[in-house]
Amino acid sequence: MPEPTKPAAGGCSNASAANAAFGPHDPADPSPWLALALDEALPFDADAKRALLRCQASRARQFLLPIVRPLARLAIVLVQLVRVVAPRFPDRPRLLHRLMVWGMRRFLSPDANLLVLRHFHLGSEILAFIADNATPGFRPALHPLRPKRLEDLRDNAFVKHDINLFNFLIALNQELDRRGDRIAPRAALDFSAIGDAPLAFDGLPRSWTNVIDVHTAIELYTPLYAAFLTDRDFWRASNSLQLDETVALYAARLVGQESHLGLVNNRHPLVPIATLEAGFRLMLHGLATELLHAFLKRAKAAQDGAAPISAARAGAGLDQAQTPA
Repeated sequence: MPEPTKPAAGGCSNASAANAAFGPHDPADPSPWLALALDEALPFDADAKRALLRCQASRARQFLLPIVRPLARLAIVLVQLVRVVAPRFPDRPRLLHRLMVWGMRRFLSPDANLLVLRHFHLGSEILAFIADNATPGFRPALHPLRPKRLEDLRDNAFVKHDINLFNFLIALNQELDRRGDRIAPRAALDFSAIGDAPLAFDGLPRSWTNVIDVHTAIELYTPLYAAFLTDRDFWRASNSLQLDETVALYAARLVGQESHLGLVNNRHPLVPIATLEAGFRLMLHGLATELLHAFLKRAKAAQDGAAPISAARAGAGLDQAQTPA
């Protein structure tokens, strides 16, 4: 049987928090965002989900995104034409990050900035969980990415995030090969890397100009990424998004629930998708990371309670664990 909805932080239920964010239910004019906020079929942190839905329901996304998206994709095409004759010019990642942080501080909504900063923490925790259980005693050497404020992103954080993914896969699989081991379900998992406390960030701006949603911001920033990085760096960053399936497979295989892969949409890294769609796929990447982290938090709670990971605990449509968690 599905578990009853648990009250959110501060004693506020998911229903009342959703109503506060998206208004009460009107049967004659039901809100799609309220329906999605109340739906708990997918594992998802409640605060992050409401932040994402507020972005999706915003007027910026409704009116700016349809204008920004085609112009941004045209800009990527133009940059790619320049890259034919100048594949490595300009190579200005630090300028790129300064521009991005400047724009985030002045124009992105608090919800959008929250989701961006969360993403770095969740990604770091997921990779650490995989290493702790796939190769105990060995963690690949990666750039530490735990930003607490927007200014922490200035140090090439976005590029380092992409590099971390590839370096992690290479180092982890080299270590597995050295041990003659493979990733497989474990009888007892080390969840110490998966944090339980809500993530808090310092000084997210809330001025009247901070209105741009996360999706529109990503579409705006993708041409800048293409313009200020080398062709090789942009291609690697764009196609790192398809590693969602690989990372999710590692985590799901350790837990013994590969059916979690049904929630992953950025698939098949052996067949790269055109960089033109990088903005949309980056949104899917953020969603996949949130779902995988929430899945692991529920698996952690199940192990702490010595209970099997049921479909209700780990997300609708997921099979029971093949081995005790």
